[in-house]
Amino acid sequence: MPVLTIQPSGKTIEATAGATILDALLAAGEQIGHKCHGKAECGACHLFVQAGRKSLSRPTRAENEKLDSIPGVGAKSRLACVTQLGEEDVAVELLGFASGL
Repeated sequence: MPVLTIQPSGKTIEATAGATILDALLAAGEQIGHKCHGKAECGACHLFVQAGRKSLSRPTRAENEKLDSIPGVGAKSRLACVTQLGEEDVAVELLGFASGL
């Protein structure tokens, strides 16, 4: 089971490989915007992956297209609703704003 570290709180949770980052965050009681229910349409769940990126699912075309339309996106940007966890530990940084608005 991968361990998901959530910044800036430093909280760590055990997650299930194959689950989306969004599902793991919500199961842990974390607050994160999500409006499109896993369709990569709204961008509200934009976050930065600080460690473990190689273990995550590859970005889909829909995810890349949405990320291209969001201000403040960088090389570490992913959408939690469609990014699936692999077997390795991952650290993510939750943003202090809803980037999909």
